Amino acid sequence: MAKITMKDIPQADRPYEKCLRSGPGSLSDEELLAIIIRTGSREQSALELSRQLLTEESQGGGLLKLLHLSLPQLMQIKGIGKVKGAQLLCIGELSRRIWRRAVLEEVVSFTNPEEIVNYYMEDLRHMEQEQTRLMLLNTKGALIKELMLSQGTVNMSLASPREIFLEALRHRAVYVVMVHNHPSGDPSPSREDILLTKRVREAGELIGIPLLDHVIIGDNSYISLKERGII
Repeated sequence: MAKITMKDIPQADRPYEKCLRSGPGSLSDEELLAIIIRTGSREQSALELSRQLLTEESQGGGLLKLLHLSLPQLMQIKGIGKVKGAQLLCIGELSRRIWRRAVLEEVVSFTNPEEIVNYYMEDLRHMEQEQTRLMLLNTKGALIKELMLSQGTVNMSLASPREIFLEALRHRAVYVVMVHNHPSGDPSPSREDILLTKRVREAGELIGIPLLDHVIIGDNSYISLKERGII
């Protein structure tokens, strides 16, 4: 089958020209990707490559796949090399950062679980590994700094109270919040989650930097250990 190039598409229907004429909102997902990756392969155009990427079932179809795939996985798709793979990874990371920045600008205080969940949900629910984040807050509950405490296997993440409060003291935090994800999608706390939460809460009480909450993120679901009465 002969390769269909961008030149074979009527000029008015080409993604780049369509974007200039009607704006990016007029483009389909595959057209947006085609503009970003710019070129295809010997066998297919950028538009066809984008369509293949979005419909490939091996990793689940659609744009959300870009938040899950690693560079080696992307490069297994015919037509995706290191450069295009890196571009696609950056799209996913940029979308996370835009989302979090938009949420952060609207948040006055991170003293309630809903604000914490809104900030982290789109970032953490797609992670393949368990990550533990530490939020350092000031007297008003505003975010001073966010730290990655650990990145574990699919079912285990390690963080120590000593490490948590060394960071809290270093940055002069008044409160701390722990957040981590469950890649399984089920936010139910494990025995280890509860034990760690209690240890951190007790250490915070001694030092004078309270643990406000420990929020576990699942797939569009969450559990606040404060709401559960564990904190």
